[in-house]
Amino acid sequence: MQASQKPNQESLSGLIERVTFFNEETGFVVLRVKARGRKDLLSVVGKVVSANAGEWIQAEGSWQRDRDHGLQFKADRLVCMPPTNIEGIEKYLASGMIKGIGPVYAKKLVAKFGDQVFDIIEHASARLETIEGIGPGRRRLIKEAWQEQKVIRDIMVFLHSNGVSTSRAVRIYKTYGEESIEKLQHNPYILARDIRGIGFKIADQIAQKLGIPPDSLHRSQAGLAHSLLMATGQGHCGLPESLLIEETTNLLEVPCEVVESGLRQALADRAVLREMLWEKPFIFLPALKEAEEGIARRARRMAREPVSYPPIDVGRALDWLATQSKLSLAASQIMAVRSALTHRLMILTGGPGVGKTTILCSILKILHAKKVSFALTAPTGRAAKRLAESTGHPAKTIHRLLEMNPHTGRFVHDEHHPLDIQLLVVDECSMVDIPLMHQLWRALPPKAHLLLVGDVDQLPSVGPGSVLKDLMNCGLITVVRLVEIFRQASTSQIITNAHRLNQGEMPLPEEGGEGDFYFMEREEPEQILSAMLNMITRRIPARFKLDPLMDVQVLCPMNRGSLGVREMNQMLQAHLNPLKPSEVYVEKFGSQFRLKDKVIQTENNYDKDVFNGDIGQVCAIDPTEKEVTVRFDQRRVVYDFGELDELSLAYAITIHKSQGSEFPVVVMPIATQQFLLLQRNLIYTGITRGKQLVLVVGQKKALRMAVQNATSSRRYSGLMPRLLEGQVPEGMSQE
Repeated sequence: MQASQKPNQESLSGLIERVTFFNEETGFVVLRVKARGRKDLLSVVGKVVSANAGEWIQAEGSWQRDRDHGLQFKADRLVCMPPTNIEGIEKYLASGMIKGIGPVYAKKLVAKFGDQVFDIIEHASARLETIEGIGPGRRRLIKEAWQEQKVIRDIMVFLHSNGVSTSRAVRIYKTYGEESIEKLQHNPYILARDIRGIGFKIADQIAQKLGIPPDSLHRSQAGLAHSLLMATGQGHCGLPESLLIEETTNLLEVPCEVVESGLRQALADRAVLREMLWEKPFIFLPALKEAEEGIARRARRMAREPVSYPPIDVGRALDWLATQSKLSLAASQIMAVRSALTHRLMILTGGPGVGKTTILCSILKILHAKKVSFALTAPTGRAAKRLAESTGHPAKTIHRLLEMNPHTGRFVHDEHHPLDIQLLVVDECSMVDIPLMHQLWRALPPKAHLLLVGDVDQLPSVGPGSVLKDLMNCGLITVVRLVEIFRQASTSQIITNAHRLNQGEMPLPEEGGEGDFYFMEREEPEQILSAMLNMITRRIPARFKLDPLMDVQVLCPMNRGSLGVREMNQMLQAHLNPLKPSEVYVEKFGSQFRLKDKVIQTENNYDKDVFNGDIGQVCAIDPTEKEVTVRFDQRRVVYDFGELDELSLAYAITIHKSQGSEFPVVVMPIATQQFLLLQRNLIYTGITRGKQLVLVVGQKKALRMAVQNATSSRRYSGLMPRLLEGQVPEGMSQE
């Protein structure tokens, strides 16, 4: 027994044959180990930064008998080292740790180079091409993956030693490269700003372990930036200065003088900006203030300017339209078409079934005949696809229309390279936030027209601001609000009930018959789950001949709770896509991804050309290349295992995430446990996502609470006073 060991402890060393379980968040690992002098494999449990088959371990601990798993060596200290013998090297390379090398190439490499293979990869990688099947491309892949793994392991050790889980190490490496540790030691707070999944509190833990004092300027500025960033996540564009100081003081647990000092420095550095709005000082991030000012400046100008279309006799154009399309427009629709043809800037709004699509098609038909060039756009891929199908004209997402350059993070089209169009039509405008609307306006040519289409009664954008609402309420812009439900839409209970709900009336429930909207009253969460599962797995597929996995979408008001997105996804994955024996899967960032899983992109990725809210299906998992392939409509997108935190299971998604999408079937649980989010516009948005069937399952009391709650959370924004150049209309207040 070594002097450093506790009484009754033993030492154990051996070769890792298999990693049975490894939790990247906690470092807990279960290993099967071939130990010296033992024929049978041993189970070793403990905590380690990383572990791979073929590595050599040294452990100190004691033997314990587990009731379920039998005899195990429980390690208090566990160290993994690169393998040195041929057997270990082959297992190590075959484990999939090095991208580009699987079991076949591992055997070939060891047969050719023996125990020199690691040196060959690192210092003489050109020699790898002497192996059959390894060309220049695979050789570069192996070399880069080897270098990457070395740096990632160093990052893992650094994070682990500072009390942080290692699952984000790949993303940290991809963000900062080989300077990762140096950058983190200098200012660990950049993690909270740059790395998805690492919040301020984790970065603050690292900072404290590195000896950064609680009252440091670095820390107070990072806290202020974090508070403002959290505010944008709640829809705010800025915060009153007093509220920002209060929230940051509570976050940092320091005297407010420390935060005020950090704010003075941030203002001096122009990292944040102060502005008086409604006689109060507000603090903004510079980009959001600039975006609000840009939107307001252009909107005021466009509202004043006359149309620049070729001459159009609107009366004759409407007569021609009636003859061409054999469509008789209602008086409200004629007024909407007339307004669009006679104004540079117009907003068209209204709920489902009020004829927005008919009006849009009519406007485009007239302008197309006049050879007016136009572009159609929407915030999400699904919304753009629906827009193209309904109008017969191509439509793109806003990001694709403006051509985001993934390398610079900038859009190709701006005021210096505007779009070559005379009219831009933006659909699903309620989803568009301040930064994205600003980019659209920057890309408009000086003489272009803008038609904004959307349903202002839906949820506001996930990002900061209430752009559509503010533009409608400022009084400067022509707004056509449609309220009449047309005959062909009035037979749909989805549409009828959406309008009832929007007017504060309970939807008309139905449990039988052949309608397209049903409310199944169930009281207990277990009953709600059971009813949903029965409908999704049996009754809906049988009646509608739909795929329960891809055609039925569960929409939840919130993420947490037994009826939240997380629990629902686990349950639906188990029932709709159970894991088959020996089937390949990957477990990362707290989720297990399987073939055929429905997944949703949770952030914009300009390199991959996929965007927040895009829904796809896992179509391939390659453990050798450490890649998952997802099919989004007809496109296939490849993710490294380390990028899987960009994806979430999508059997169930939040109603917020469903904006701009339409699904054949929507199933929505509702219960009083969700009371914090039971708002009319939330349920209204969820119901209007359904195309063929909407099924609400839950408590009538909870549904009534949502219908009666017409309040929406307040958003701090400077867009309205900027539109009005500081003049607040009578009766309007920021309070």
